[in-house]
Amino acid sequence: MRQKKEVLIGFLVAIFATLSGIYLYVELFSEFDFITTWEMIQDGDLYGQIITLGAIANIFVFFVYLKKNQENRAKGVLLATILTALVTLFTKFI
Repeated sequence: MRQKKEVLIGFLVAIFATLSGIYLYVELFSEFDFITTWEMIQDGDLYGQIITLGAIANIFVFFVYLKKNQENRAKGVLLATILTALVTLFTKFI
């Protein structure tokens, strides 16, 4: 039970890191406000690219967990990253 909880914590932290990465990317690299940029992403069908850029934050989370010897949480990060890749693939072809 403890192992599943640790994997779930890693998964949730990675999802939060991805969402935070998306927000930071849009805020830092767009000259428009967040809402306008998000509308431009919708119009350009750029969800996959933005999700991928946001998921870069998972690399840092993954290595922090490995450095702290929290392998089960790192597994959760890996699962979230795989889910992110599948979502990106889905948005690319649908």
